[in-house]
Amino acid sequence: MSSTMSEKILARASGNEKVEAGDIIIANIDVAMTHDLTGPLAVESFEKIGVDKVWDPSKIVIPFDHQVPADSIDSANNHIIMRKFVEEQNIENFYDVNAGVCHQILPELGHVVPGEVIVGADSHTCTHGALGAFSTGIGSTDMAMVFAEGNLWFKVPETNRFEITGELKENVYAKDVILNIIGQVGADGSTYKACEFAGETVQNMSISDRMVLCNMAIEMGGKTGLVEPDKKTIDYVEKKSNKPYKIFKSDLNADSLTIIDIDVNDLEPQVACPNNVDNVKPVSEVDQEIDQVFLGSCTNGRISDLRDAAKILKGKQIAKGTRMLVIPASKEVYSKALDEGLIRIFVDAGALVSAPCCGPCLGGHTGIIGPGEVSLSTSNRNFKGRQGSPDGKVYLSSAAVAAASAIEGRIVAPE
Repeated sequence: MSSTMSEKILARASGNEKVEAGDIIIANIDVAMTHDLTGPLAVESFEKIGVDKVWDPSKIVIPFDHQVPADSIDSANNHIIMRKFVEEQNIENFYDVNAGVCHQILPELGHVVPGEVIVGADSHTCTHGALGAFSTGIGSTDMAMVFAEGNLWFKVPETNRFEITGELKENVYAKDVILNIIGQVGADGSTYKACEFAGETVQNMSISDRMVLCNMAIEMGGKTGLVEPDKKTIDYVEKKSNKPYKIFKSDLNADSLTIIDIDVNDLEPQVACPNNVDNVKPVSEVDQEIDQVFLGSCTNGRISDLRDAAKILKGKQIAKGTRMLVIPASKEVYSKALDEGLIRIFVDAGALVSAPCCGPCLGGHTGIIGPGEVSLSTSNRNFKGRQGSPDGKVYLSSAAVAAASAIEGRIVAPE
């Protein structure tokens, strides 16, 4: 019987031999993640249920990343609430303010392996599908039920499988690929569907690049993003984790699978323009001065992104009147950047380097923009007010475009 990757994973998790798109199932959860911003509501809701202990403290991961260090009395209080919960529930997988962004540290620290069902109280939890897991965002009250019961109901999704072929030109990256796809299908082009990324281009990508694709599946309405595990996946996972895993792959004749062909041979660097992620244009068609450049986030704050940007910035200066904020995605990324001399390159170029966190991505923390200002960001969303003032504008790009633009003070492609 033919099934998609998502159907196979959800069948395993629900104890069924087979499930089909549209079925409502109860699936056992392998990993549950919440952080400092969504966690307090999950804890409050859990306490209202009246259960004394969480179902399995070893399967809960709690990182602090959204408002770290605490930037207000409210955020400091949220940290207190979560630290108390961690202690009361004996949750070992707790990562305080120095660890980094949740979607980077979960795979980095071995919490993600193929075949699992992972839920997080954050919409970009779909990132972890890059390792062959069914990973999706849920609300804080749903997370409370997971804490109590260890399972959750799902509607089994249909699948859009993006068969990506072609060789990427120099200075064209995974971020350009996913922006281009979102521009083609629209912000609602995969609503409540699993988004599989396959084809020779994906096979040639690193795990970090695959995370970029899966991270932004939600930006076209996807329930999750997925890449079928291969040798790169196994090598990565076995270095990071000692958990057992199971590999699932889609049957291409499955009834609920739709194949969408994407050719990237002629793809140019892309930019998502305000105020929607699907408002995508080639950089060559965008003429825009910028006030701020943000290099970081769960989309493009990895060591490969910092290397790409540093290669362009080395020996150069950020344009007068433009500021650049660099935020590595994790302590591990920060340490590698220090060892490789990347931090020195950023500082010498005039950038401000901050500790690992989400930074301006949610518009309420480090590096927000003011009224009328323009930000070029390597993050994943550019909705009005996403990085500060609703009267500001946010453009999205790769790390390479961000670095080249910081030097010029306007949005440009790397030479």
